[in-house]
Amino acid sequence: MLSFALYRLPHADHCVRIEGKTQEFFSCTALNGETGFVIAPFATSPDQPIVIIRPDKVSTEPLASILSTAVGEHPASSSVSSQRSYYAVDFANFHSQLQQGLFRKIVLARCADEESAVALSPEELFYKACQFYPRMFIALVHTPQSGTWLTATPEILLEGNGSQWRTIALAGTMKLEGEQLSGEGETVTWSTKNIEEQRVVATYIAECLERFTTNFHEEGPRTVRAANLVHLRSDFSFALPDNDHIGDLLHALHPTPAVCGLPKREAFQFIIGNEHTPRRYYSGFMGPLGVQKSTHLYVSLRCMNIEGSHCHLYAGGGLLKDSTEEQEWQETEAKLETMRTLLY
Repeated sequence: MLSFALYRLPHADHCVRIEGKTQEFFSCTALNGETGFVIAPFATSPDQPIVIIRPDKVSTEPLASILSTAVGEHPASSSVSSQRSYYAVDFANFHSQLQQGLFRKIVLARCADEESAVALSPEELFYKACQFYPRMFIALVHTPQSGTWLTATPEILLEGNGSQWRTIALAGTMKLEGEQLSGEGETVTWSTKNIEEQRVVATYIAECLERFTTNFHEEGPRTVRAANLVHLRSDFSFALPDNDHIGDLLHALHPTPAVCGLPKREAFQFIIGNEHTPRRYYSGFMGPLGVQKSTHLYVSLRCMNIEGSHCHLYAGGGLLKDSTEEQEWQETEAKLETMRTLLY
């Protein structure tokens, strides 16, 4: 299969297809001066490199006619019991580190396997995601190195062109229910745990930006909706003197505490060594880098790896000292619904 990326920006009425040869990189800093569609893993390794699809062919497709066609459903099944026991072990291990004061925050992720009765059409799932989730960045990517990944994510890692750029701090999660589903989450009351978690991420991003610019502005936090969930979001707008060091900025930002923890280096190493299932390209980032003179890189949340009729769905949640296992499990279940809904 030819390497390609198909993506739709939030609220856009069209999608963009990029096809081309791929090139591998093994650090974000190596992305300085590069152009193409990027898919980057949580942790770069020889088996999971950063991959750029060169924009050898770029085309735009209107969505209106495609989305007016009914999208099919696929009988699917999953097994939860074994996932729950693995999660319990991981939670106890991760949470003990917080209780000992080794981390201020650490993110625990999990993988859920879903089996369809028929082979799935990745592009059909992409268009279904575009229909279901207008607020989110939707991307379908296939390369020989990464395999096939679909994401529907609300989290901007880095976006802009010229000298004007922005990023966000997105953390804290609550599920909308009942009458709340008719709004944007304006009636939600946030817990101290969620507020603290979001503040940790925002503070970290501000400290990163100070290394690259003195000209940045923070707004928020505010409540934003993503599918049937809401999050707390702060927006950072900033100016860069040039675009020659975007890779250096990505190296500083990725992975953010929203998908890793603090202290960042120690949390990152602990996750790699102790999480039950390797994250692969989940909680990495993807999007166009310098394509048509614009960059739209998003953290790869609410995503799945598609292998024929088999899908690996990923989700995670930020743990603090007062986190409870059941509450965090339910948060991951709510996040997995974003992808599961596409399969049924």
